[in-house]
Amino acid sequence: MSFQPSRFESLITDSWSRRGVLACVLWPLAQVFGTLSALRRALYRHGLLRSLRLPIPVIIVGNIFIGGTGKTPLTIWLVDALREAGFCPGVIARGYGAQAHTARPVTPASLAQEVGDEPLLIVGRTGVPMVVGRDRVAAAQALLVLHPEVDLIISDDGLQHYRLARDIEIVLCDSRGNGNGWLLPAGPLREAASRRRDFSVVNGVDAGPGQFTMQLLGQFAQQLAEPHQRLPLGSLPQAGMLAAAGIGNPGRYFALLRDAGLVFDELPLPDHFAYTEDPFAGLSAQIILITEKDAVKCRQHPELKNDPRIWVVPVEAHIDAALAEQIVEKLRGYPIA
Repeated sequence: MSFQPSRFESLITDSWSRRGVLACVLWPLAQVFGTLSALRRALYRHGLLRSLRLPIPVIIVGNIFIGGTGKTPLTIWLVDALREAGFCPGVIARGYGAQAHTARPVTPASLAQEVGDEPLLIVGRTGVPMVVGRDRVAAAQALLVLHPEVDLIISDDGLQHYRLARDIEIVLCDSRGNGNGWLLPAGPLREAASRRRDFSVVNGVDAGPGQFTMQLLGQFAQQLAEPHQRLPLGSLPQAGMLAAAGIGNPGRYFALLRDAGLVFDELPLPDHFAYTEDPFAGLSAQIILITEKDAVKCRQHPELKNDPRIWVVPVEAHIDAALAEQIVEKLRGYPIA
């Protein structure tokens, strides 16, 4: 069976990296998309469409480049940093693939198909109070009812969900930058690269002026079936090793493993791969390395959860402490230096 993107998907993705023929053909549609997006923003800005402001601060962690850029590790880092600063944060998210249309709390016992894989990962890593829902306002209100101790909300994604008023916007990008710099569908951008934001974070490459660099680092692997079994990445037996990743940018995960000196075959999977089927069945790999995002679903699969070949590689976001300091200053009403 093949889990590779379709030829059409590959063609579109490739066209987003340059201003070729296909991108130019789609450019008029991008102008329509941009006009409608600008009109919608203007309606909210002038109060013709109403934003709801919560009684506590809201931080949005988002991206303008369609697809994964590393928002979940950044959200986990932000939860930890704000706790160290004395805040009691809660998190909301849409919950990609979640079946529920109404707000739903996330617990370690939640099912991935009900709340999404990334929310399960965030709660598993931090224990933070969290609610998912398509309506971010309803999710935030439900979170405050369930957890009145929460004094700050982080929205994992939702940059374009203008109905939820926000106090701080953090825009994240990765090594792909802004692609060809055009809006959808001619390019990969949901909004213009020039859109305002409070902070810019760049994942995996050196930051430019006014930006912060985020590095994702992995040091060990733990067996999926027996999590107490841990080995440094350099100590893993590499004969017959396979690395699989169902994330927005699998190449970033593979690069992290190669930087650790590992040699392996690659199995890129679609983002948010559901693991309703076993992609490793029939493979001769002796060690299979997966991401934490894949692991939350594999643990809920009756066969995969006991496959001794599967090892999870947790990653930690490393960001200049000045970002947390400036966020806290802004939350407390001080001017940013």
